[in-house]
Amino acid sequence: MIQYSLHCSKGHRYDAWFKSAAAFDDQQARGIVTCAVCGDGAIEKAPMAPSVARTDGEKVSLSSAHPDAVKFREMVRAYRQKVTSEADYVGDKFAEEARKIHFEEAEARGIYGEATRDEVAGLLDDGVEFLPLPDIADDN
Repeated sequence: MIQYSLHCSKGHRYDAWFKSAAAFDDQQARGIVTCAVCGDGAIEKAPMAPSVARTDGEKVSLSSAHPDAVKFREMVRAYRQKVTSEADYVGDKFAEEARKIHFEEAEARGIYGEATRDEVAGLLDDGVEFLPLPDIADDN
């Protein structure tokens, strides 16, 4: 997996994950990489510093005191509410249903559910596009 910092022609910046650099290039060439904020299709990679994994196991805590933290949590809650109210819950059959939709063996529709790490890896290998559904506690 590779994370890119992206920006659209309207100035929105966001991060996105891709299976590989080639997967990003392929998706961008097919016109399916769009702005997470406004849907704009004119997307470019933004300059970014490489992420280096720590080997000492020390955890780094992130501050929730950032001025936009409350706004971001509310956006995440709203996104989760929208998905859960408009998509079909398929439980532990998520990988199976997502694959059927991807290969046009089932009607295209929004779904959500659970998948194991192996199932997620298999979906990525098959080129099935999906996003994790963020889980944020009400008191956070």
